[in-house]
Parts: sequence; C-alpha cells; structure tokens
Amino acid sequence: MLSRMASDLLICVATELEGALLRARLGGLQGRIGRRAIELVISGIGPVNAAHAVARRDAPELVVCGVGGAYPDSGLVVGDVACAETEHYADLGIEGSYDMEAAGFKVVAGHYNRLPLSLFPAARRVPFVTSSTCTATDARAREIVVRTGGAVESMEGAAVVHVALLEGKPVGEIRGIANPVGERDRSAWRVREAAEAAQRALIDWLEC
Repeated sequence: MLSRMASDLLICVATELEGALLRARLGGLQGRIGRRAIELVISGIGPVNAAHAVARRDAPELVVCGVGGAYPDSGLVVGDVACAETEHYADLGIEGSYDMEAAGFKVVAGHYNRLPLSLFPAARRVPFVTSSTCTATDARAREIVVRTGGAVESMEGAAVVHVALLEGKPVGEIRGIANPVGERDRSAWRVREAAEAAQRALIDWLEC
C-alpha cells in the first residue's frame, strides 16, 4: 500500500478530465508544483462526492479546479478562466425565495448562503454558484442571476467551500468557462479546452 506524503495543498477536481494536466505535472496524485506539496483528489461529480472527498484529507488549504458555465451578463465567454470571490448554493433554501439570510438560517457559523473564499488563483474574481443540476433554460439562468448575482455555475464548489469554512481552512476555486448557461447547445460546449485552461492557470499560480 502506497503511503501518502504530507501535503500543504489539496486540489479537488470532479472528473479525470479536469485533473489530467495536473496529474501529468505532478507525476501522479501527489507531488510538487513550485514550492507546494500537493495532493490531487478526483471526487466525482456533485456536492456530496466533493464534500466527502475533501473532508477525508488533512491538507491545510484547498483549491477546487474544473469547468463551469457562464451566466447571462457575466461578461465571461467560452475559454475564459475565473476564480470564485464567493460561492452560493443555487438550490439550498426555501422554495420561492431561496434567501437563507432572510429566513434566518445560517449555512455555517457566521455565514448564510453566500460563502467567502480566501485563495484566488486567477486574476478575475467573480461570484460562483453551485447547482445540483446543470441549468438548461434561459429563464432559469436569469432567475438564478437575479437571486444570487452569480457569474459562473458549477456542481461542487460551494460544498468544498462549506467544508473548508467548517474546518477553518483557506479555500479557492478556479474554473474554465466551457459553455454559456441557458438553452442547451452541446455543439457550442468546449469542456476539454475549458478544463485545460483552468489547470494551466492554476499551475501558473502555483509556480509563481
């Protein structure tokens, strides 16, 4: 059985594709980039898988890396890379408002449904939103934007940020834009290109 080295940064990706360049750069699931000792974990898709994966590791800092969609009026286009300034659960709350703060329910001590991040692996910082399902209509996309102010949609980020806040760990999230959020047009998706762009940007940040 291979032993795990002590890592000072855990990078969480949902799929093999979203971690392929990182894995090659590390020479496996553990290694060094720049001055950092890094462990890469491939969590599987969705918030439960992501939360479970990071909660089982003891690295003092966390970063999520992957792909996401750009909400209407975000100013982001396919191929861009951005990091999360905040994370927001799209579907945690009360039907009709989803406003946890107005309802008086805290997601984690000191925070309602807008979770702050503290590591910023890209120059562009925008609000991220985590949804359990990929938004597939323009109307739903605009409703989420009005309610959350979000710019980027993913399926795991808020769960990792939530765990990090519970554990008092610095956390960051970086994503490449693979598609606009709204009516589905699979021919316009650029998932591989977006995944590679996010990983390259993260590697650049780690090597600084």
